[in-house]
Amino acid sequence: MKLSEVRDILDAEVLYGEDELDREVFSACGSDFMSDVLAYVKNQALLLTGLVNPQVIRTADMMDMKCVAFVRGKQPDENVLALARERDMVIMRAPIRMYDACGKLYAAGLRGDV
Repeated sequence: MKLSEVRDILDAEVLYGEDELDREVFSACGSDFMSDVLAYVKNQALLLTGLVNPQVIRTADMMDMKCVAFVRGKQPDENVLALARERDMVIMRAPIRMYDACGKLYAAGLRGDV
């Protein structure tokens, strides 16, 4: 699924990486526990989370994730966005809860495990 489709499905605002929305993601993970992300996520994935700290970006980068979507309308601060820019990672902010975001993406065909 292209990140432009993810943006549309989640009614998300792109905070960084508008010009990279043609990137493909093949799976998604929703978690506020970065240890779970490290244990279960495969690469080329999308991370949905409500955490807005730099560790989220570092974890996503280690897992070769292409995009982080902050749910529940969470707004990452400039430090988080600067780290995402350094790692060329698309950042979105969605107004909906994580449960709803995961459900919408699943219904649109994006799975949790490839």
